[in-house]
Amino acid sequence: MLEVVGRYGVFLESLWIIPERDSSGSLRERYHGEFVAQVPRNAILRFTKPYELVLDPFVGYGTTLVECLRLGRHGIGVEVEPSIAGVARRRISEEPNPYGVRVDVVVGDSRVVDFRRLLEERGFREADLIIAHPPYHDIIKYGDSPANLCNAPSVGEFLKGYGEVLDNVLRVLKPGGYYVLVIGDKYEGGEWVPLGFYTMGETLRRGLKLKAICVKNVEETSAKRGLVNLWKHRVLKAGTYYFRHEYVMFFMKG
Repeated sequence: MLEVVGRYGVFLESLWIIPERDSSGSLRERYHGEFVAQVPRNAILRFTKPYELVLDPFVGYGTTLVECLRLGRHGIGVEVEPSIAGVARRRISEEPNPYGVRVDVVVGDSRVVDFRRLLEERGFREADLIIAHPPYHDIIKYGDSPANLCNAPSVGEFLKGYGEVLDNVLRVLKPGGYYVLVIGDKYEGGEWVPLGFYTMGETLRRGLKLKAICVKNVEETSAKRGLVNLWKHRVLKAGTYYFRHEYVMFFMKG
């Protein structure tokens, strides 16, 4: 049984079995490949205090920022695809802001965005927490921008781009602040590609300390619904296994 604390349920074990994604409030509409709200919620509750700043360089449909509004944290998210950023902004506009925090979505490429300037223009010196949920390379096509890591021509180019985002965004993370990476693996040509371990290696090369690796599974998702038997047939035929997990990795800046 997963141990939880607090009103929202903070996970304290390394195995996260989540019955279903939070679809409350402005998260009622679902988008393929979107963030599961319980993940940024746990990171925010564990590693920030009220009115501290959370930064998301792959903000996507805005789930992290919705959680910032709900939990009373300031938030800045960067998204490379303007249409997806528009969804994030709409969600934020529909969500109550009971604590009067500042939450913004910026369209841009997190490899080259001037994060220092971005923060200073909003009255911040540094980020207290960074939550990163990059594309799992080319598993889902989120848009057509060449800057989108889902369009990287190879795993090597994907990792290069991810490393460039890291180099850029970590400049504004405070010493002792946490960097949270949410990532999954993929198959390519019948071979398991360990994106999680590859991206972990890229992150560790930047001098961060690995504090924990958690494994999560959301039991009920639209992608799984009605497809489990098909997946079982395919993996039995191919001599592989179908994915039921993703990684949530916690790093601390020394």
